[in-house]
Amino acid sequence: MAQQRTLARYLTEEQRNKGVITGDLKLLVDIVSRACQAISIAIGKGGLGGVLGEAGSDNVQGEAQKKLDVLSNDILLDANEWGGHLAAMASEEMDLPHLVPHRFPKGEYLLTFDPLDGSSNIDVNVSIGTIFSVLKCPDGADLSTPEAAEKAFLQPGTAQVAAGYAVYGPTTLLVLTVGDGVAVFTLDREQGQFILTQENVQIPADTKEFAINMSNQRFWEAPVQRYVAEMQAGKEGPLGKDYNMRWVASMVADVHRIMTRGGIFMYPMDSKLKDKGGKLRLMYEANPMAFLIEQAGGAATTGRQRILDIQPDNLHQRVPVILGSKNEVDRVTGYHTA
Repeated sequence: MAQQRTLARYLTEEQRNKGVITGDLKLLVDIVSRACQAISIAIGKGGLGGVLGEAGSDNVQGEAQKKLDVLSNDILLDANEWGGHLAAMASEEMDLPHLVPHRFPKGEYLLTFDPLDGSSNIDVNVSIGTIFSVLKCPDGADLSTPEAAEKAFLQPGTAQVAAGYAVYGPTTLLVLTVGDGVAVFTLDREQGQFILTQENVQIPADTKEFAINMSNQRFWEAPVQRYVAEMQAGKEGPLGKDYNMRWVASMVADVHRIMTRGGIFMYPMDSKLKDKGGKLRLMYEANPMAFLIEQAGGAATTGRQRILDIQPDNLHQRVPVILGSKNEVDRVTGYHTA
């Protein structure tokens, strides 16, 4: 029987055989994966572990935090601050970056994460996840205070050196890119290791599935109204095929379905989000997902520009997101730019 390829082996091969990543980046991704295992264990205990329900606090976006939001954030901070691979971290749940404590060595990378995406689904036992992104810390960056450190993170998505997400579902999966395609790892709970189960993931260019929150339809801009109406028209409409709608309301789960069998995910600009710039966070959600999607042959735009080309202006910037099967994303983007 062929020897199983663990995440550690995969990363070692990417470093040693291909020269794609550094030793420090390999160790950083491994530590993040171990934090995801710890989060998976906490989620798996559910009500038995006393982790369900509200935390009684709000995050920087003013959203009510779940207990597992806070716990997952703490797990990622504690796991990553001592390894010597990071200069600083930033989280969707925190206003400012988290600096590596002085008692630990500092490394050359920056880590951003959404510790628990889709947390509104926690209490109903629907798939949720963790999203992360890794950047190089610019030379000479001012890391003297959290406020000063924010500037180091404001890099376009094209600067990412790694990105991934964990899906906490019937199985726990880690989906990863280090800029050399997309690989999927499945957590073997008995071994306590992520095992490679799919490599060189490719998203079909065409699809018959779309994911969007239809309750917001009345707020959408005209290009999205047009595109969704055409899909709903089915075989008799201009697109000439019947579509199915799927919507989990957990970005990780919706994107992973697209990674698995194609589709298009949209959280477009709408009139009630315009003053915020969009719904999803550029640094913690849009950029890492766009990197993964493009590495798998798909496309990711705001409707008007490629997501990875956006120059961030603040740590918690929001943007519209349209990503997935390339031909479908190109079509709806074309409607915006026509």
